[in-house]
Amino acid sequence: MAEAATTNASSSVGKLETDVEIKASAGQFHHMFAGRPHHVSKASPGKIKGCDLHEDGEAKVAKERIKAVEWEKNLITFRVIEGDLMKEYKSFLITIQVTLKHGGPGSIVHWHLKYEKISDEVAHPETLRQFFVEVSKEIDGHLLSEE
Repeated sequence: MAEAATTNASSSVGKLETDVEIKASAGQFHHMFAGRPHHVSKASPGKIKGCDLHEDGEAKVAKERIKAVEWEKNLITFRVIEGDLMKEYKSFLITIQVTLKHGGPGSIVHWHLKYEKISDEVAHPETLRQFFVEVSKEIDGHLLSEE
């Protein structure tokens, strides 16, 4: 699993990336977010409740708007527009791209977060990395159980 986190000189703008290996196809996983977003909470009930984001046992609310969908690339980008994250961040973009795994069955889910903190005192969203890994695994299990 590849992980990366970077920030620019002001340290208020940054990005966070992680890759998660799954067994489902790239198309199946992408379709869950792009074609059946209302099913995401059913696939990951321990982490996502309707539109609520759960992190470290504390419920976080995030309202997102789909900014872009590229079906041929299995890519979707969300912009967080309301909720708890917007109390600490000026902007928050989440991009999910799913690609075929080379050398075997399955896929790689690449999560890319791009954000701007409201101040340098706000922590970088490192805890979201594990959250996205766990959500990916739960959705993968759900997709495999549907086959």
